[in-house]
Amino acid sequence: MKKTTLLKTTLLLLVIISISCGEKKKKPILHFPETNLANENIIPKPSKIIATNSAFGLDSNTVIYTSQTSKEFEEVGLFLSEKIKEHINLTIPVNSTTNETVERIIYINKSDSISLTTKESYELYIAKDSIIINSKSAEGAFRAVQTLRQIIPNKSNDTITNHKMWLVPTGKITDSPNFEYRGSMLDVSRHFFSVDDVKKYIDLLAYYKINMLHLHLSDDQGWRIEIKSWPKLTQVSGNTEVGGGKGGFYTQEDYKSIVAYAAKHFITIIPEIDMPGHTNAAVVAYPILNGNGKTPKTYTGMRVGFSTFDAQKDTVYKFIDDVIREISAITPGPYFHIGGDESFVTKKKDYIYFLNTVEKIVQKYNKQMIGWDEISQANIGSQSIAQHWRDKEHSVEANEKGMKIILSPAKKTYLDMKYDKSSTYGLDWAGYVPVDVAYNWSPSLYFEELNKTNILGLEAPLWSETITNMATLEYLAFPRIIGHAELGWSVDEKRNWDNYKIRLANQASYLKRMNVNYYPSQLIDWNISN
Repeated sequence: MKKTTLLKTTLLLLVIISISCGEKKKKPILHFPETNLANENIIPKPSKIIATNSAFGLDSNTVIYTSQTSKEFEEVGLFLSEKIKEHINLTIPVNSTTNETVERIIYINKSDSISLTTKESYELYIAKDSIIINSKSAEGAFRAVQTLRQIIPNKSNDTITNHKMWLVPTGKITDSPNFEYRGSMLDVSRHFFSVDDVKKYIDLLAYYKINMLHLHLSDDQGWRIEIKSWPKLTQVSGNTEVGGGKGGFYTQEDYKSIVAYAAKHFITIIPEIDMPGHTNAAVVAYPILNGNGKTPKTYTGMRVGFSTFDAQKDTVYKFIDDVIREISAITPGPYFHIGGDESFVTKKKDYIYFLNTVEKIVQKYNKQMIGWDEISQANIGSQSIAQHWRDKEHSVEANEKGMKIILSPAKKTYLDMKYDKSSTYGLDWAGYVPVDVAYNWSPSLYFEELNKTNILGLEAPLWSETITNMATLEYLAFPRIIGHAELGWSVDEKRNWDNYKIRLANQASYLKRMNVNYYPSQLIDWNISN
């Protein structure tokens, strides 16, 4: 099947080239230096790499062609061309029929190969004069493009030809993700981050094959998403944040812009409205929602657990219905996160009643409910998802109910924890999380009581109590989020700290090119020269 698919693709390439280019002069024989694809610094580590020790010469005589059965495949080709231009200032045409000199081709092919086991699986064949990407979906092709981007060298080789040529190592890569859910969370409530900030974060996450971005849109300190039926949420509570800053919020058009940008990068946006606790900003705007018996006042500190909705009031559920309805209408992804954590002043019976009711509202709008691990205390169904962050007992209980589990253990994945005692930003309530601690654990084996089939994946949350801008966000997220990306994609037997830290060291040039203010951990011998 594999040979047949490759043969069909090769024949198709020959047809495309002959139609596009007509008769050409005989190509010169190029003598490439030996390379080793297996030694490239690819993150996440692919499932299988076979090196053939030559090179594909990426140059001005290269074109990109894509499968014509799906516009999405052409969009992936255009994305690749755009990123090549940004990286090495080389313009590669896509699906052009006017090129007079085509010597090498990149072909992005929609394949029905049975070896492609998931929608994100891909095959990447690199020969001297062709690069072929096979995938069942544009999403798989997009993941392959990230691998290809990582093996295009920063510098050209100017000794082989009389023009610039970038040598891409030849060989074959076959790849699939270990987990279907590989995410990061960004808290925009404690401190607000602009649309452009979120889009830059999406750019960086996509490069490492992360496919979920969870936005924490409400908390005690601020409400960040426009709700047209309850306008005071942003009018009153969109202008506060930790420390008394100016805050901010997303209009629904802003939010749709983020969702669309994420979709272009095959990242699903997961909105979170935290409740019944973490709701002070909402009750400041609408005191009728309040359930803690105290006069709501604006809060810009960092304490948790003092706020709650009134779980026995019909108005509260009308409010929640409106909020979920409006956000779901502009969120095409399948998930809606309802928080559910640290609701310390909500009575247990009220908490259970609240969660049972809200689950039905989420399902009413055709979304799957996610909540922090405390939600397992309620009588919710196996179709809802528990996100483990602290309490093993809650996560085991969710597992026993047949619920899927997202792993976000604070001691391993919380990006807001300090690296060490000298860290400029971050907290330490869950301990220090240096780069090696963040990487050296197995999601599959984290709890022996969890069935691996119930582990949906993992997510690295970034709470924003101590960070106020993109530079400080990047300081806490990078490089740890890169390791979490590999934990989500690569199987345990492919991961090794000694090998990973070499590959991570060589990400310095990309991070520098993207102007990322990463933490230069002394555990890594950063390669800043390439």
